[in-house]
Amino acid sequence: MKTVSSLLDASWYERYTKIAHLNIRSSIYDVTNRCNLRCTGCFFFSSDEHKAAQEEMDLQKWHDFIAREKERGVNLAILIGGEPTLYPDRVEAFYRQLPTYCATNGQIKISRDRFPEMMVGISLWGSEEDEKFLRGKDTFAVSRRNYEGDLHTYYLYTITPKQIGRIESVVRSIADAGLKVHFQLFTNDEKVDGLFWTEEKLQAIRCEMDEMLTRYPRTVISCPYYHEIITTGKMMGRSFGWNECPSVTDHMDTRNTRPKHLINFIRWASDLKTIHRCCTSETRDCSTCKDGAAHMSWVMVNKRDHMQSTKDLQNWVEVYEMFAKLYRFIPW
Repeated sequence: MKTVSSLLDASWYERYTKIAHLNIRSSIYDVTNRCNLRCTGCFFFSSDEHKAAQEEMDLQKWHDFIAREKERGVNLAILIGGEPTLYPDRVEAFYRQLPTYCATNGQIKISRDRFPEMMVGISLWGSEEDEKFLRGKDTFAVSRRNYEGDLHTYYLYTITPKQIGRIESVVRSIADAGLKVHFQLFTNDEKVDGLFWTEEKLQAIRCEMDEMLTRYPRTVISCPYYHEIITTGKMMGRSFGWNECPSVTDHMDTRNTRPKHLINFIRWASDLKTIHRCCTSETRDCSTCKDGAAHMSWVMVNKRDHMQSTKDLQNWVEVYEMFAKLYRFIPW
């Protein structure tokens, strides 16, 4: 069996070791049940997660809760919703105590005077035409204007089958705005006509993502092996699904052998009491998941040696380093 140390030379292995020993202990928090958009295919609303709990309105209780999370060992707060920017005081409660990542649709500009180094991930669902169809408006035009040139911001671009052959114009716009982009694929939970993936379409979009990485290496946060994983559903020789997912709340994890890196991971609802099973929904078919964050984080924290090529490993190290820089965990 090939090992990581045997595949990489000394300098690359040192970089890999730094990544493997980051010891990121994150949890996910629903800041609010509200949103200023209703996007077709949104995990939060399509699975009725917005009905799971009533929001806690007492800001002091948020501060007290976050202090307990910090004592629990959490060292990265991932804020989702709904739309977190609707409640900046709650976001600030996290930011004051923990390294914080905020997922947003970008329609409300986060104040960099108030949150100078907070990592921001903006959801993006395609071109103007695609966004109007799926989200009701061209959100990209607004978010690009709000965050142009922001070094702590990147786009999470959810690609649908209808965008095959058309994603370069979006990537080019992101590059022109001085921002970065990470890809994931649309999972058609709401069964919208024309948005189902086929093997042929998956192969086509994989080639297109590879080409974008080649043409825009300073903009696209990715690697060819990642593109292979989200288009085949297989990672390191295994099918991705429930057994591999890193986003399973510890209290609801019924697997007989729990991966050690999942210890104490919790997704909290906005009442600060209710917990969700995982990062998307209680009912979603994990075997069809094309969520970029889920796939990336599983391998990123995985410390076992697997058979990979030298090039694959170097690709992974490079993309992990980029995320580590964005999250400000490693100041290299």
